[in-house]
Amino acid sequence: MMQDIDAEPVSTNYVSHTRTFIEQRYQKYLDDITPFTIGRWIGAGLLTLAFLARVFLLQGWYIVTYALGIYHLNLFIAFLTPKMDPAVSLMEEDGGPELPTRANEEFRPFVRRLPEFKFWYSVTKSTLIAFICTFFEFFNIPVFWPILVMYFITLFCLTMKKQIKHMIKYRYLPFTHGKPKYSGLNDTGKAEVTVPLISIPEPQIPKE
Repeated sequence: MMQDIDAEPVSTNYVSHTRTFIEQRYQKYLDDITPFTIGRWIGAGLLTLAFLARVFLLQGWYIVTYALGIYHLNLFIAFLTPKMDPAVSLMEEDGGPELPTRANEEFRPFVRRLPEFKFWYSVTKSTLIAFICTFFEFFNIPVFWPILVMYFITLFCLTMKKQIKHMIKYRYLPFTHGKPKYSGLNDTGKAEVTVPLISIPEPQIPKE
């Protein structure tokens, strides 16, 4: 009786320690591959191509493919969108994260709603899940796939049109253009920083 009571905590601790060890090793693996941006995206692209090739060869699982495309589109829009809505930030004193337009303005980096690493991680994980779904006939729902293609293209065009209008309205670019470039040390031993800014022409006053 006493041996059974003592064996239960030992078994529970072993499972807990094993789970913690696996989570730590998994997190360490993610930390190790974080700097390799190009390699990570090449791997995600190859996984996506493998999924599309399997769907094309098997001629099925179009619903899974459509759902995956919609999910990737939502991730991409979140990746292009600033973390703080410019419409809301304009009402605040700090003005929110935006690019400077004059040389005397303070540099404000573009902060994404969905960071690059989380974007890659979500794309890779969702593609892997969709790939696993193709091994189960339960997810192979019969559907006329050209309709899904038309729906996706229409949704993609409308969503990107809305996003581009949002960029033009609030004058921001979700890329690294305009960020400071450090050219090294000058003769005085101080680091030189070159910040390419967006030039805005001064308004011309008409002569009377």
